[in-house]
Amino acid sequence: MTHNTVGKRPLSVLGLGAVGAALARAWLAAGHPVTVWNRTPARAEPLAAAGASVAASAAEAVTANALVVLCLLDHASVGEALAEADLSGKDLVNLTTGSPADARARAEWARERGARLLDGGIMAVPPMIGVPESGGYVFYSGSRDVFDTHRDTLAVPSGTRYVGEDPGFAALHDVALLSAMTGMFAGVHHAFALIRKEDIAPKGFAALLADWLVAMASMVHTTGERLESGDRTTGVVSNLAMMVAGDATLLRTAEEQGVSPELLTPYMALMARHLEDGHGEEDGTGAIDLLVR
Repeated sequence: MTHNTVGKRPLSVLGLGAVGAALARAWLAAGHPVTVWNRTPARAEPLAAAGASVAASAAEAVTANALVVLCLLDHASVGEALAEADLSGKDLVNLTTGSPADARARAEWARERGARLLDGGIMAVPPMIGVPESGGYVFYSGSRDVFDTHRDTLAVPSGTRYVGEDPGFAALHDVALLSAMTGMFAGVHHAFALIRKEDIAPKGFAALLADWLVAMASMVHTTGERLESGDRTTGVVSNLAMMVAGDATLLRTAEEQGVSPELLTPYMALMARHLEDGHGEEDGTGAIDLLVR
């Protein structure tokens, strides 16, 4: 298969797991010359058949192009893969999953080796990559110049959202959103557990649950506004005292249904603690302050 590569920036992709391979395929499909490398060479074969050049080593892949995208197992793998590579003058885009501290340390590591680093947090699963209408995107942070230089190329496989010069901000945004998702899944699983032994069709209940969660999602905007303004009481519909009182019914129902409350009780305990501190007329936003050490 041949593609029109005129004007298309060449790049190297290191790491061909599900995400890395999907990224490489998207760039190839858009006509970008792509050099690939993977610790297990067999994973490069389908991409070679699609037109990619296969490097024999990570160092060779880095040498091939100025733009190098990293999508490896973890940050230790990045250091190992690039140990013998000459990074001078290279623009590294690190899409390897890690923490904000990992990203900041890697940016300094790259700077010491003459490279510029842009860190990324991928808000998409592999089937969403290369599909413009999927809604997937990648958070980027670090060198603004690297982002601006390669913005069009980076936008090929997925949307782009630059979130700041601090290299750790992309990972922080990524983990914050995933943490919220994890909490939502906990609530969803508890809800399904409550009806599990009853004559209630899970698929029908799922439709009700999805609609309710969408309706409640708008509260995140109110929370953001309250955190910025410091006003925790104006326009409160369900105050903290009401919410904590209502927790008793949630816990009693769980007991009646034979369902463990373990997915709910940590949050309930935090809310009760904030109530004890005298914040009953507020909404629940103040509990966030209790989480920050």
